Amino acid sequence: MPVPSKVEGSRLSAHAGELSQRLAQNVQAVCRHYLPNGRREGRYWMVGDVAGTPGRSLYVRLFETGRGAIGNWVDAATGEYGDLLDLIRMNQRHSHLSDTIKEAERFLALPPPAENHDCVSHTQPARAGSPQAARRLFAASKPLTGSLGATYLKARGITRLHNLTALRFHPRCYYRPNGDDAPGTPRAFPALIAAVTNCEAQQTGAHRTWLDPAGAGKANVATPRRAMGNILGAAVRFGHCRDVMIAGEGIETILSLREALPTMPMAAATSSAHLAAILFPPMLQRLYVARDRDAAGDAAFGILTDRTRAAGIEIASLLPDLADFNDDLRQHGTKALAERVRHQFREQDQTRFCLDFG
Repeated sequence: MPVPSKVEGSRLSAHAGELSQRLAQNVQAVCRHYLPNGRREGRYWMVGDVAGTPGRSLYVRLFETGRGAIGNWVDAATGEYGDLLDLIRMNQRHSHLSDTIKEAERFLALPPPAENHDCVSHTQPARAGSPQAARRLFAASKPLTGSLGATYLKARGITRLHNLTALRFHPRCYYRPNGDDAPGTPRAFPALIAAVTNCEAQQTGAHRTWLDPAGAGKANVATPRRAMGNILGAAVRFGHCRDVMIAGEGIETILSLREALPTMPMAAATSSAHLAAILFPPMLQRLYVARDRDAAGDAAFGILTDRTRAAGIEIASLLPDLADFNDDLRQHGTKALAERVRHQFREQDQTRFCLDFG
């Protein structure tokens, strides 16, 4: 096979750049076509991997922000990243750029999909799901005390509800049904609203947990938990981190540990993929990872092990007895949870941070 000349190679690269921009203008159509098992959540199209496996590890950016351009994507499970042309190349398993260019040209020549009314382009205002919208939602929410949100947490064994400045309650939070929801699903439910912040305590997003108005746990919808805004690398934070902290997946998991460790700084990354990608505070020296007993939790811990080693941060695992620490709290109580955590802590942290044995 003849090797392209430098001029031909330069032209090919320039054409690839143009195609990448055109693909970005049709980013959601690209995602629906090549990653049909994914779905839009806030500012991202979420799916399992570049092959389109169902899951939530790979994020394609649907709106342009200061943190990245439209169409840029990252797989939190593997560390792979790129633009939409890279995504098509890997999705179609091409070994040559010319093959990917032909595929992109073929896709761009297709007529627009029938459901093109919510396709996103870089010329549309990025308001819904934006960090600004997340901040407005959090500001419009009410204090947690005395709310249905507090009732929900107490039903899960979480009683330390003071000083939870990252949590609020909204009595009628908009819910957008998707294809997995039953016909006639309401468009609003009460919701637990959490502020998602970066390491500088700036709110970049919000996390919503929709609740059953009758008080029977989470709302009966397909996706009772959703995030909005810029959440990759950020987290729901409890306490101010200096050199030691605990990071975990769910808000309830972290709040369960807070029942036994009220003075320990903690962060809930909201999912295993986000846990793997969480950004480290600048002074962090030791990270405890509150793991769930599942494959996703194991994968997140493996990625964090590599990242902390590269950053010179000590990492330690906290494993529950049951599936997660909220199960431990509800089944065994605060005393047993505190004992389990104590045995997994470094000796210096057993005395430094207050352990409440109930």
